[in-house]
Amino acid sequence: MKNIVIGSGPAGRLGSLELGKLGEDVTLIEKNHIAGTCLNEGCMVVCALTDITKFIDSNNRFNNYGFIKSQLDISYEKIVEKITETQEKLRALNQMENESFGNEIIYGEATIEDNIVKVNNESLEYDNLLIATGARPFIPDIKGKEFGLTNKDILKIDEVPEKLNIIGGGIIAGEIANIYSTLGSEVNILARSSFLKEISEETKRYVLEKIMPDVNVYENTSITEAFKDKVLTEDGRELEGVPFFATGRTPNSEIAEDFVELNPDRTIKVDEMMKTNVKNVYAAGDVTGGYQLTPVARKEGITAARNMAGYGNKVSYNCIPQTLSLNTEVSFVKNEKSECNEDDKATIGIPGIAGPSAFWNILTGDTGYTEVEFDKKNNKINRINSISPSSVSDVAYLSYLMRMDYDLDDYSEFLEIHPSTDSNYKIIKNMWL
Repeated sequence: MKNIVIGSGPAGRLGSLELGKLGEDVTLIEKNHIAGTCLNEGCMVVCALTDITKFIDSNNRFNNYGFIKSQLDISYEKIVEKITETQEKLRALNQMENESFGNEIIYGEATIEDNIVKVNNESLEYDNLLIATGARPFIPDIKGKEFGLTNKDILKIDEVPEKLNIIGGGIIAGEIANIYSTLGSEVNILARSSFLKEISEETKRYVLEKIMPDVNVYENTSITEAFKDKVLTEDGRELEGVPFFATGRTPNSEIAEDFVELNPDRTIKVDEMMKTNVKNVYAAGDVTGGYQLTPVARKEGITAARNMAGYGNKVSYNCIPQTLSLNTEVSFVKNEKSECNEDDKATIGIPGIAGPSAFWNILTGDTGYTEVEFDKKNNKINRINSISPSSVSDVAYLSYLMRMDYDLDDYSEFLEIHPSTDSNYKIIKNMWL
């Protein structure tokens, strides 16, 4: 069976790997760089820069305590150079990994005409096709939008902007604000509605007061015009700073127009097996909408691949863990399938304690915060918001237990590694059970 995968981001790359592991004939087509937005323009770039800002934050803290005296000389140009160097190494590894299963990789822009894939003036037939072309930054249609930066431009700018206006109120806006505020920019966030709606109010309050205290947040604020060095708001304010759009993503679905059915938002419509309405044609990842997260895209790509190879597989979405990569990680998960009513809900929140990398934070009282919402009637966890250096692993683990529908009594055998999962241990085992 000949399988063609278009797009090598998390969905396409993992889908082609899975097909290769299953002994299938695979051709992977990539327009630009292997590994897609995640490695080349998205989360890996954000994580790399956040590693730097965490170091700066720790250095400032230790200087303030008086037992370390150091002055940092940060070169943004050198940081970008080293990120690019690392990306090149990872691209080579990703390509080698895919080719190790016998997969062919073609670089070029694909099109689909009359059920034939065309790339580099070559026509390719297929038995199964996976479209995993991802998404790109959405920029609202306002005057001066051409002056705005997006996540695609982070590695193209020469220096840290003196002033930055981030348009958007979601996770990407928060992460970019944290990075450039720590690097020395004067940062404004302009959210059309609320900032960080994904997390609880108490968690958001901690983020703004303890992690990003120097960032100015304007909620319920839209801009009417952007310039190279300022923006104008609907209420007549003029805010100096380079505009940066973090206003969501739009699918790269043009390749599928008039070929498969699209949703109203122009994402590709798929079922739980990642099938489109066209026989033997599948889609996965950001181009299908939904959770635009690397782990979800990987899961979708693998699900599509197994179905393409004849192994029936379905994808489900519940208790998806997410994180906000800041100088201290903010991780959260919610059980969307919970039918708990308000009378049966109980919420417990405690300050973080001296977990990993948090000992010295006790002196300033910013050790983190964890909040868990329980279903009292059914003895389950409904929701977790956690701010701590270990929250990423904590919440990923606990989200699995939630997804498997474990009873809270089952948590009594949970043995933590100290100092790591102490906050969740204290809430779930000592305060609730």
